[in-house]
Amino acid sequence: MKQTTRRPRFGHWLLQLSIPFALAPALCAQDTYRHQVDFPPEEFKERRARVFEAIGDEAMALLQGAANVRGFLRFRQTNSFYYLSGVEVPHAYLLLDGRSDRTTLYLPHRDARRERSEGKVLSAEDAELVIELTGVDRVEPLERMGRDFVGLALRPPAPLLYTMFSPAELGAQSRDELLIGMSSELADPWGGRASREGHFVSQLKQRYPQFETRDLTPILDAMRIQKSEREIGLVKRASEIAGLGLMEAMRSAEAGVWEYQLDAAARYVYLLNGSQGEGYRPITGTGSNAYFGHYYRSESELQDGQLVLMDYAPDYRYYTSDVARVFPVNGRFSPGQRELYGFVVQYFDVLMDVVRPGVSADQVMDEAAARMRPVFEVTQWSKPSYRTAAEEMLTFRGHLSHPVGLAVHDVGNYRSQPLRPGVVFALDPMLWVHDEKLYVRIEDVVVVTEDGVENFTWFVPRSIEGIEALMAEPGVLQKVPPGPATFVREQR
Repeated sequence: MKQTTRRPRFGHWLLQLSIPFALAPALCAQDTYRHQVDFPPEEFKERRARVFEAIGDEAMALLQGAANVRGFLRFRQTNSFYYLSGVEVPHAYLLLDGRSDRTTLYLPHRDARRERSEGKVLSAEDAELVIELTGVDRVEPLERMGRDFVGLALRPPAPLLYTMFSPAELGAQSRDELLIGMSSELADPWGGRASREGHFVSQLKQRYPQFETRDLTPILDAMRIQKSEREIGLVKRASEIAGLGLMEAMRSAEAGVWEYQLDAAARYVYLLNGSQGEGYRPITGTGSNAYFGHYYRSESELQDGQLVLMDYAPDYRYYTSDVARVFPVNGRFSPGQRELYGFVVQYFDVLMDVVRPGVSADQVMDEAAARMRPVFEVTQWSKPSYRTAAEEMLTFRGHLSHPVGLAVHDVGNYRSQPLRPGVVFALDPMLWVHDEKLYVRIEDVVVVTEDGVENFTWFVPRSIEGIEALMAEPGVLQKVPPGPATFVREQR
């Protein structure tokens, strides 16, 4: 068992990180309107100005916000709507008229009954305040939108109309996974139905056939790939919280602990530090479960001698991260595990050294593979399968994995052009040993800077020595162990 004494370093750091954000809910809980404070209206206006520039002066863009939740769920706005307005109100619509460069926000009327039980919500009756908070030019009640569109259609030629064709991302969602889910749903002859976005586009075409409808998705995707300073700050904070949660789970790991308990240890840290949930479902796999890159069931018990793969991050003020580590259940890497994991560590360090603005992702991987080739040649591989895994790692093209931001698999394509400052992505070197069902990887979130790259989770140990030292410390599961699995009713 682990010793109960622990160094104060983590506790002090965690406390310092959590204090400023613990104050935020208290401020929001007062009798005031809830509205984001991370972006000033000027930043939303600048984003909308870029949309105006992209669609031209003979077009409009219309965005549909998220519907209200059913049941006792927390409402979360769609990423695209939040990106252009910061408004967290159900059933909101945003119209950008390129002919006048004016923006109209359509909101529902006040629901006094609901406000009495849940608190105040911005509504059409708060037009002056909403204009001040968001920088839009006009706020109207929801029913006015239909009348405005009829007026636009009556004066030909009707402007082009851009709207989102792609599925909207909500909490713990990414577009790639949404599209995969939609394909499965549409394949069901009894359950398949149109998406909310597809239904909206269909309604627009049926009600206003004068408009030529186009997809706004590529325009917003190109904008979101390069983050502003405030966005980078939020991804960085989400990454710090993710790293602290992952470290607490690593401390808590030992034989007899369950995968879901490691999830709980990390999630405790997320909520303690002001997160509004998880950025994606946890990937916590021990033994052969870790071989599946998106394993999510978290239902196995950790066994001595196994490795654990953990990949988990919070939803912090609409932004997330993507951090992963592989670590030994018993706190000590075996010789074979050290061999494989040590090679991945070296590859990660080389990637960090060669990422810089002005080069493509393919150039980065080519340079890194060339620099790792001498290391590969002099390594004494204990098994032919380990040598094969390392060889395949040098030719694999996915180590610069995906953008990260409002979604864990964020939108946009940074591979089609040289890297630019402000591009945030997951650096994720990985290898597979297929005959042993081993999957070894390190994942951190980085941002391209003016002269190189910054790693947001540099403090999470990735060296063999650093991980073993961290795991020698007790975690929250040792200090506050779970209760009994079953409860026996007291006999009377």
